Amino acid sequence: MDPLERYIHDFSEPEEALLHELDRETNLRAVAPRMISGHIQGRLLEMLVRMLRPRRALEIGTFTGYSALSMAAGLEEGAELHTVEVDDEQKEFIRSYFARSPHGRKITLHIGSALDIVPKLGGEFDLAFIDGDKREYPDYYRMLMGDDGGRPLVHSGSVLIADNILWSGKVVQPVAHNDRHTQALLEFNRMVAEDPRTENVILPLRDGLNLIRIR
Repeated sequence: MDPLERYIHDFSEPEEALLHELDRETNLRAVAPRMISGHIQGRLLEMLVRMLRPRRALEIGTFTGYSALSMAAGLEEGAELHTVEVDDEQKEFIRSYFARSPHGRKITLHIGSALDIVPKLGGEFDLAFIDGDKREYPDYYRMLMGDDGGRPLVHSGSVLIADNILWSGKVVQPVAHNDRHTQALLEFNRMVAEDPRTENVILPLRDGLNLIRIR
C-alpha cells in the first residue's frame, strides 16, 4: 500500500473486523482475490446505500460476499438484498460469513446465472450493483432496463452501480479482436452514455465505478 492509499485508509471509517477477516481469507483461498471490493469501496457502497435508502437491492456477482455484507450494513430494517453468484463452489464459504454477520439476515443468496435468476425474482429494484461476468454487462443492462423483451426491473429514481468499468485502463487502449471482456465494457459504457433514460458519472475508484441514475 503506497503512502497516499494508506492515508485514505487511515482517515476513512475503519474496516469491520469480520470484513477484514473475509478479505484476508479471500486472499488466501481465492484464485483471483483482487476481485474483492475491499475496505474503501465497501465503505462507499455502504454509504451510498445509507443515502439512497433502497427497500429492495440487487447484486450481480457475489464473489466471496464482501460487497454484499457492505451493502447490507447500510440497509434499513425491513429492506432486502438479493445477490447472485454463478460459481456454486463459493456457496458454503459465502453463507458462512453471512451467518456470522448481524446483517446477513437481510441477504438472500442465489446461485446460478443472473440472466436466468433475476427476472424470476419479481418486482423492481431501487438499487443494483453490477459486478458479474464483464462479458455480460450489456445483457445485464438490457435485462434491468427491460430492453430484452421483458418488463423493466428498475424504475425512475433507481440507481445502478457498475464495477470494473475502466478494466485496468484497457478501455482506452487498442482492443484485441478476441478480448470480449473489454469489448463488452466499452459497449456497456456507450449504452449508458447514449441512453436518454439515464444520467451517469464514472468514478476512478479502484478499477472504476459507473454510477447510473434512472431519470
